[in-house]
Amino acid sequence: MTEDQIAAIRATAARVLRTEGEAVTAMADALPDDFAPAVEAILATRGRVILSGIGKSGHIARKISSTFASTGTPSAFVHPAEASHGDLGMVTPGDLTILISNSGETAELRDMVAHVARFAIPMIAISGRADSTLMRAADYRLVLPQAPEACVIGMAPTTSTTLTLALGDALAVATMERRGFLPENFRTFHPGGKLGAQLSKVAQLMHTGDALPLVPADLPMADTLIVMSEKSFGIAGVTEGGRLVGVISDGDLRRNIAHLMDRTAGQVATRKPRVIAPDDLAAEAMAVMSGNRITALFVVDPDGQPIGLLHLHDCLRAGLA
Repeated sequence: MTEDQIAAIRATAARVLRTEGEAVTAMADALPDDFAPAVEAILATRGRVILSGIGKSGHIARKISSTFASTGTPSAFVHPAEASHGDLGMVTPGDLTILISNSGETAELRDMVAHVARFAIPMIAISGRADSTLMRAADYRLVLPQAPEACVIGMAPTTSTTLTLALGDALAVATMERRGFLPENFRTFHPGGKLGAQLSKVAQLMHTGDALPLVPADLPMADTLIVMSEKSFGIAGVTEGGRLVGVISDGDLRRNIAHLMDRTAGQVATRKPRVIAPDDLAAEAMAVMSGNRITALFVVDPDGQPIGLLHLHDCLRAGLA
């Protein structure tokens, strides 16, 4: 490619992004009047939020449904053509529907509209035309702002689909926040992959019980070394009165090598060690380990009693790297 061709491609990309970005900003500055009532209707729904649309609107509807489901709102996508051939049975009283059509005149949605009207199922409509058939049938009307499509011929769904997707995200997030959805709730729906790992709690990854390398402060170092060797963490926690008061690491062993066997665990240990709570995120624990160049952290309860041990390798195996 020539420099002129590269410049033309970049100019096209910039124009598309600006066109769509300006449209989203315009919608943020003038949200549809029914937006807040629509969120409250979703929160009041006892069943599922059913999304439907055809073509590009169908693709967007699938994504919005997925976002709802992953943020605590039960949701499903129903294809309008399949709905007309039996899948209308998936839409039941107690559900709420979100029907998407930029023109508001999509023929494939007619059976869905009739079905929700027959069973008094609440309907949110997303459309670019306030006076369309779909909007007139809806209980909650989310009208997209008038904005040019980003393609050069002004016909390919670009800006309109971006607006619909952004509005769907806004609905899902507003519902999520009104519901009081927490990070631990989010992890319930994202147990796998990077997101699940980042939202893991220390308690979910830590070693407990007999696996913990704990020794009393007055234990001779000869016996302490046996415990450290058996537990294989390269570390020992030193306790007094049930509380963790120190930690013995390989570094502590090297610093005390000259008189190691003449000392007790409490004399060798580093006092006031860094610890972590069971409800903290494992990602936070990993950051503490990385920042302090250590490979393990003891987990303590509010009284300072050791209840677990988290090793750097546990975090890596969980996908936190």
